[in-house]
Amino acid sequence: MRKRLKRLSLLLVFTLFAAMLAACSSGAGGSSSGVDVGIVLPTKDEPRWVQDEERFKAALDDSDYTTEILFSQGSSAKEKENVETLISKGIDVLIICPQDGDAAASAVEAAKKEGITVIAYDRLITNTDAVDYYVTFDSVAVGAAQGQYLIDQASGTDVPLYLYAGAATDNNAFLFFEGAWSTLQPKIADGTFKIANSSEAEALKDKAELTRDEMSKILGQVTTNWDPNEAKNKAQTNLTAVGADMKGDISILAPNDGTARSIADVFASDGDISSYTVTGQDAEKASIQYVIDGKQSMTVFKDVRTLVTDAMGMAISILDGDSPETTGSYDNGAVEVKAKQTDVIVVDQENVQKELIDSEYYEASEFTGL
Repeated sequence: MRKRLKRLSLLLVFTLFAAMLAACSSGAGGSSSGVDVGIVLPTKDEPRWVQDEERFKAALDDSDYTTEILFSQGSSAKEKENVETLISKGIDVLIICPQDGDAAASAVEAAKKEGITVIAYDRLITNTDAVDYYVTFDSVAVGAAQGQYLIDQASGTDVPLYLYAGAATDNNAFLFFEGAWSTLQPKIADGTFKIANSSEAEALKDKAELTRDEMSKILGQVTTNWDPNEAKNKAQTNLTAVGADMKGDISILAPNDGTARSIADVFASDGDISSYTVTGQDAEKASIQYVIDGKQSMTVFKDVRTLVTDAMGMAISILDGDSPETTGSYDNGAVEVKAKQTDVIVVDQENVQKELIDSEYYEASEFTGL
């Protein structure tokens, strides 16, 4: 009887050991249950982020790793809830594009406490040491490209210049404006441009480098909050407030494509506007048609295929136990965050075919007038 019990005990030990080996084996190269990479994006209401969702999914097609993508829909509270949901699913890497750079700090701190590697995507999370990496386009270069385009198209002196910016809660809005201001300021100071819609910017026109507080004061007057409707209302208010000397041939610094289209529509409807040059950013499909039609002058093309590839490549390196490649760093107010930067391209009527159609970013059939 004792021999039989002993054989049963040994059989049980071997069975448990085999089960443990099977469990370990199934966890190699990807999670057998749960999610490896959690991704949080700002909203489904902008084409940019919907396109990113599809590209993130495609980026893991050839990998054993799994991902889940959640949208915050413009709410920092929802963003935090999304992060908590992904933490509960056992993620090892969190990729997050914050709705509000400061507000997102508490969400990523919760992830960091669980040993999760945090990658800020496209927008920097600020004032926390819980961010490991940042994948971004060179945001200062974006603003500089917008400013340079306005300079290249301007002629004469006292060209009315209308300034608009993104949301003051988004660190990128400051970086875009910093790049634009550093480029435009010499031409404001020498009289090429005359600021039409910001007393704060006018008061600082002779200052080449602005402090964060000085930029905040300007953004307080010209922010669109990345909202096309708010941009439309602000443009209408600006045009109502100015005289004929601030119309005619004008220049408009618009922060992104959604706001650019709204602002352009307002200025185009004013009979006292002879012509306008308006900037944009993101190469949204609707704005590419505007560029083709001459309604929007340019857009800064940020090839999100490359940005998604960089972000997912970084995540896979981390999951594989390797150190991701970085090209620089950004001060987020608490730490220097290691970053991987992606180049940007200016697109207008002259090169829209080459940069967006020939590169297969879009198909020619999606547009008219090419």
